[in-house]
Amino acid sequence: MLKDMNRAFSPRLLLLLALVAHAPCHAAAEAQTFPARSVRVIVTTSPGGGVDITMRTVGQKLTELWGSAVVVDNRTGASGIIGLDLAAKAPPDGHTLVVVTDGHTGHAATHAKLPYDLLRDFAPVTEMVTTYYLLLAHPSVGVQSVQDLVALAHSKPGTLTYGSTGTGQTSHLSWVQFAAATRMDLVHVPYKGSGQALAELLAGHIDLTFATPLESIPYVQANKLRALAVSSSTRSRALPDLPTVAESGVPGYEASGWYGVVAPAATPRAIVLALNDSFVRVLRLPEIVERFAKSDIDTVGSTPEQFRARLQSETERWKRIAKIAGIAKQ
Repeated sequence: MLKDMNRAFSPRLLLLLALVAHAPCHAAAEAQTFPARSVRVIVTTSPGGGVDITMRTVGQKLTELWGSAVVVDNRTGASGIIGLDLAAKAPPDGHTLVVVTDGHTGHAATHAKLPYDLLRDFAPVTEMVTTYYLLLAHPSVGVQSVQDLVALAHSKPGTLTYGSTGTGQTSHLSWVQFAAATRMDLVHVPYKGSGQALAELLAGHIDLTFATPLESIPYVQANKLRALAVSSSTRSRALPDLPTVAESGVPGYEASGWYGVVAPAATPRAIVLALNDSFVRVLRLPEIVERFAKSDIDTVGSTPEQFRARLQSETERWKRIAKIAGIAKQ
């Protein structure tokens, strides 16, 4: 019996067992020295949009905290799929992260084949911020309210255009939901990010879009864009006289925006927790809370488990909406 046991525990097996036993200690040691170099954060939208501004604001404080640079890497294309795929395949050491938004949770509802699974191939770190969208129209459209917009769209079916951050993004699905509820026939124009869609709206190349208050309120206040409603269930603190979409004749309508950070799935738990701790520290800094609050954005700083639950619930929600709206997967 003893001879059989000694034979079973070969030197190779003993080495493997030692490595496995050592792995947790090694991961903990890595977390204590993290980051060892600059940290790349992939942003899947173009510069100047809400996601980009948010990550650069938080990244500046992380750089100060870590003493290592946080480099924002804008990787646009395919409604964010290119950037997410790049992050999913990055070394799982915490030095490559990607910002996931509400927009990315709609991909599973609209794309038949994705090179990654949002819930399987990423380790959630934290939800950074949450906000709402402003329903915006170019002044040349000549509408002052949601009711005006619906009436105009009914009189000119298939002529009014709206921009989104990409096909299958929630900025697209939010319009699909809105148009279905009001029986409007609108033309979808996808872009590589909210910054690009907003620029096209300002130039009058499209008629409508949803945009975050962070990026759009200055243009509303300067009368360069007309805000018709807010997408959330409650009114805006910055624009309290502006009704919600639900108050404007679309009962039950609600769409919120949020941004969070994830790492490649195999990233050690100790490093994920170290990242979470750093992000939460920054998001709770009074100056950061106040800076975002001025644009009606609430900082969150959730646990990895809470953020995973958010990703799961949002993915299922958009699957239901896409099914109801009859959107075929590409």
